[in-house]
Amino acid sequence: MVVDVQRDFCPGGALAVKGGDRVVARLNRVTSAFHQAGLPIFFTRDWHPRNHCSFRDRGGTWPSHCVAGTPGAEFHPDLQVPLGSIIISKATDPNEDAYSGFQGTELEAELRRVGADELFIGGLATDYCVKQTCLGALTRGFAASVMTDCVKGVNLSTGDSEAALRAMSSRGAKLVTSADAIRVCRRAAMMSSSRP
Repeated sequence: MVVDVQRDFCPGGALAVKGGDRVVARLNRVTSAFHQAGLPIFFTRDWHPRNHCSFRDRGGTWPSHCVAGTPGAEFHPDLQVPLGSIIISKATDPNEDAYSGFQGTELEAELRRVGADELFIGGLATDYCVKQTCLGALTRGFAASVMTDCVKGVNLSTGDSEAALRAMSSRGAKLVTSADAIRVCRRAAMMSSSRP
């Protein structure tokens, strides 16, 4: 699951995460491996209306960002979205903040439909949407692993990202690397191909 790797969250964007674009190459390697193995791949994206409650001009925390249909809401141009990937748009209600990919979306239903029981999560930002999506997965009974080399945080306060990783781990998430995720993926593909 790739969380919110959108132009506005990358350098040059309206709400840039420092080094946010550095996760792209590793995520591409993971999604390529999952695609080759025939495993489901999900991408979440902020898809805000222009008057979203999280924006400062409505008293929210953030500058206007990821407005639906604008260039800032597009995925990072180097991010590869394999054919058949499932895209989940979130935070579409102007009066409701939504950091989790599960909040107000069809994500859980789609995961159940494809038979997913374990998620490997990367993207932006560690201390907000990655954290809340991971916790949302755990509370719904999914196993969750966070690829620590595939996430970057906002860090409004120093240490927010590290605190988010600790919070996810304390709730049962595994902290892994992209290489770990690829190894698990390849093992699953080998087991599947060896079945009669």
